[in-house]
Amino acid sequence: MTGDVLTFTPLLDSRVIAAMGFVGLVLVLINVLRGGAGGVSRFLVLLVLVAALFNPRLVQEQRTAQRDVAVIVVDRTSSLNVGDRQAQVETAVTSLRQQFSAFADMDVREVDVADGHNSGQSDGGTGEGSNLITALNKKIGEIPKGRFAGAVMITDGQIHDVKVGDGASTYDGPVHVLLSGQPDERDRRLVIDNAPSYGIVGQDVSISYHVEDTGGRDKGKPEVSVAQVVLRDGEKIIGRAEIPIGQNDTFTFTMDHAGPSILEIEVAPSEGEVSVVNNRSLLSINGVRDRLRVLLVSGQPHAGERTWRNLLKADPSVDLVHFTILRPPEKDDFTPLNELALISFPTRELFEVKLHEFDLVVFDRYVLRGILPGSYLQNVVDYVNDGGAILMSTGPEFIRKPSLLDTALNKILPAIPTGKIVEQAYRPTLSAIGKRHPVTEGLSSQAPINRDDPSKPGWGHWFRQIDARKRSGTTVLTGLDERPLLVLDRKGQGRVALMLSDHIWLWARGYDGGGPQAELLRRLAHWLMKEPDLEEENLRASVADGQLHIERRSLSNDETQIEVTSPSGKIKRISTRADDNGKFSLPASEVGLYKISDGVRQVLTASGALNPLEFSDLRTTAAPVKPVVDQSGGGIFWIKDGIPDFRRTRPDHVSKGKDWAGLQENRSFSVTGVSQTPVLSGVALMVGLLLLIMSAWWREGR
Repeated sequence: MTGDVLTFTPLLDSRVIAAMGFVGLVLVLINVLRGGAGGVSRFLVLLVLVAALFNPRLVQEQRTAQRDVAVIVVDRTSSLNVGDRQAQVETAVTSLRQQFSAFADMDVREVDVADGHNSGQSDGGTGEGSNLITALNKKIGEIPKGRFAGAVMITDGQIHDVKVGDGASTYDGPVHVLLSGQPDERDRRLVIDNAPSYGIVGQDVSISYHVEDTGGRDKGKPEVSVAQVVLRDGEKIIGRAEIPIGQNDTFTFTMDHAGPSILEIEVAPSEGEVSVVNNRSLLSINGVRDRLRVLLVSGQPHAGERTWRNLLKADPSVDLVHFTILRPPEKDDFTPLNELALISFPTRELFEVKLHEFDLVVFDRYVLRGILPGSYLQNVVDYVNDGGAILMSTGPEFIRKPSLLDTALNKILPAIPTGKIVEQAYRPTLSAIGKRHPVTEGLSSQAPINRDDPSKPGWGHWFRQIDARKRSGTTVLTGLDERPLLVLDRKGQGRVALMLSDHIWLWARGYDGGGPQAELLRRLAHWLMKEPDLEEENLRASVADGQLHIERRSLSNDETQIEVTSPSGKIKRISTRADDNGKFSLPASEVGLYKISDGVRQVLTASGALNPLEFSDLRTTAAPVKPVVDQSGGGIFWIKDGIPDFRRTRPDHVSKGKDWAGLQENRSFSVTGVSQTPVLSGVALMVGLLLLIMSAWWREGR
């Protein structure tokens, strides 16, 4: 195609030419006013001279037509899974492709928008929710100026990145919206007003919330004014309430364990609501202990007496109470008290009044001296069965009469001594199950090389062990001839650990290369105090990089069936057995809340936000995007009423109608060649001027 354009390339400055023309015009007018002849001829001579100085040229351009570009933005976020919205979207996409293919001078660029992130060919925003405007702006930015025909967004209208100022100033063409769903939809949702991110174990935690009903109700039916709300921790119901719609209420409960918990608050659905997806909200509350209170009771002095004290005092989260009993109360000698550093042992206060305030009781080579009556030791047994924990580090006193074996503590001990003390060099080693138990797992990697047997940990030697027969629990460390050295057990709601040697202090002194005493004792103390990360039977799940990772720790090799419930409600079952580390992982991907269960334990984890903005309101509405559509000159259409007829319109014409929508026809082009032709050639100019001058003389001569 070609195009002709008249241009001017002045021989002098335009202002100079204009000034000269003005002076000539004045002289012509003076001549006419004085009655002189040839005024018209003089004016024409002046006009030709001025035109010649402006040097007009005819420019002929070789043009190539440019195709316009239309954009289709398809909402693929989670809210489109409600009802038949997805089917409506697919119908609209198919219709648009067919209609747009009929426009020979227009290209189409299509983009799918997922939940707040990119996925495959989709192009979402950088934040949470439905970011259709961000995706649209990105695509328009890739279109050359003057070629944007318009855009069509297929969505439920719940768009979360519309900002003030989006509109006609941003877009050079109309933006149309095709709405999926139904008008006048109703929805009920649960809103969390205030919830803590952590709670102190043993103290109350409060969650403030309310219920909202949005949308109209059916005529003739009474409006429901109350709603049933339930608070759950996994499968356990910890609160129920019946509250008025729109009124704030509070759940208060006691944080009973440390570690993260995902709580679920769910409201009963209302009749006819569009979806129940947002009828529940999730909360992640991390249970923390204010201070771990430990009671350490040392018996007779020995070389490793301060090992436990130093370990526990080094932990800033531990509040340690330590007593050393050096003599019975009936002992009467002349030893100065300031040399014994004794205070009155508060027997009743510690073992009857305040015993349950401690998280852990440690007996370090404790010897019966008649200070603790049998009833107080029975209190210790009850304390363990009620959820407490004790750790016993024993030596030769354990098999001598009288000992703790002759008390009520015998009921909860996981091993019974045979009466023999082994005093021979040996290296503590991990048992087969100890390699998998979280208290000792991985400790062998911290051991130096064993010169005697490189296949075994090279920890330093110990030289004493109480020979014992295990009767319950789990042996994680063994000594000479694989005799039990460290035995862990659960009794009632509590836990017990029995160390059958008092030589761990050799590791602390670095003897023979030492060993991982600090890490071992730290893990042991925290396992006894029920640290969630040290549970030997545990199920975990987390989401990272769009993948769901599941980990099940177990001391058993039995096959386990894991059930994974996706946010959409689909259930997937996987049969697996633990590997040598007692763990396995399973990758998966889907946005939303996952429930993972092994038949005994259940964990919840979320991909993205716990309460996605995408589910805050599930009704179809044009309100968020209406300002953008109105300012750009576009239209809003319901897919259920039929897909509008798309046609090409001029930029200055209306771009919408009742059942049609316009895409701008810009008629843009690129110039591939240019040729210039002077309008006033030299010969023609001279001939014209001579004729006009001769005409003027002829008029003056008459």
